Amino acid sequence: MKDKSNMKDATQKHPLQGAGGARIIISGGGTGGHIFPAISIANALKNIDPNTEILFVGANGRMEMDKVPAAGYKIIGLDIQGIQRGSIVKNLMFPVKLANSVRKAIKIIKDFKPDAAVGVGGYASGPLLYAASLKGIPYLIQEQNSYAGITNKWLGKHAKKICVAFDGMEKFFPADKIIKTGNPIRKDAVNIAGKHMQALELYHLSAFKKTILITGGSLGARTLNNSIMNGIDKLLAADVQVIWQTGKFYYKSIIEKLGESYHPDLQIREFLTRMDLAYAAADIIISRAGAGTIAELCAIKKPVILVPSPNVAEDHQTKNALALVHENAAVFVADRDAEAKLVDRALELLEDRDLQKKLSNNIGKMAMPNADEVIAKELIQIISNN
Repeated sequence: MKDKSNMKDATQKHPLQGAGGARIIISGGGTGGHIFPAISIANALKNIDPNTEILFVGANGRMEMDKVPAAGYKIIGLDIQGIQRGSIVKNLMFPVKLANSVRKAIKIIKDFKPDAAVGVGGYASGPLLYAASLKGIPYLIQEQNSYAGITNKWLGKHAKKICVAFDGMEKFFPADKIIKTGNPIRKDAVNIAGKHMQALELYHLSAFKKTILITGGSLGARTLNNSIMNGIDKLLAADVQVIWQTGKFYYKSIIEKLGESYHPDLQIREFLTRMDLAYAAADIIISRAGAGTIAELCAIKKPVILVPSPNVAEDHQTKNALALVHENAAVFVADRDAEAKLVDRALELLEDRDLQKKLSNNIGKMAMPNADEVIAKELIQIISNN
């Protein structure tokens, strides 16, 4: 039985209810794959009701502490980390940090008085949603991957709804709580219609050559970068244009090796500020297999080669990628094989028009472009029912 002293008096109106607004906490982050969907959900809630009050809770030192304020929302950080694989010393403080984060999350809930909470994954999501359960605050989980992590599986027992992007998630969560919504995407990033020529102009590329986009996310992907570094001359010799997003960890070393202007058909970028134009320029895309990235790739409907990162919990990127491969919607190259095979596979795909068409059609069928709106409406319904 819930402790009624921890729950709001149902007869007492919230200060914002007269204006039609609710108070909602969105927790999680750590990577762009968690942060951008979270911001999309917040924007959808604001579109439905501009009076909605939204507070983000993230992890100190992670990128959400910069990205969320830049999007116009307030965020509070928890001093929380994940389990560090292969390092006993780094894990010694984990129990202390977890306990302190739960205590701080309880205080945040007490001060903010939310009507509901949302967890999008990432270090801060667990303590905040656990605190919400202790205080009788209903919450929704947005599970982005095809394989749920331990924390979300445990939190799912008390969630009101669990919004998923892949089929077969009943093996992780109670089936009656699951709603297949897809993953929220950056609408501006996938709005590529009619932008091909503008994209080519931005990157100083030719309309008469094929273009490959390589993207390893904001931090970058070592395997993708090594694979392209080893095969860049082969790509350029095949008269292929390349937009290569290296990520901030690798950009400097790559520029030091190749120089600023290695070849006119090679455009090297640390980060892609206009993702829509990068997508619009590409004939094929080489990418990691984060859930948020896959959602965007489904929306833009272009042929893609997925190279899942093996360095993530439960190897969920491989499972994400295989979900597309099983629908003949993507080409799969294992991380361990990429340096030897990726460039050749990309050149083969560029020459195979029939396969490109099949991949484009099939990946487009998997798109769920309005996930943010669906999740926002589910959250509002949870508040109404509560």
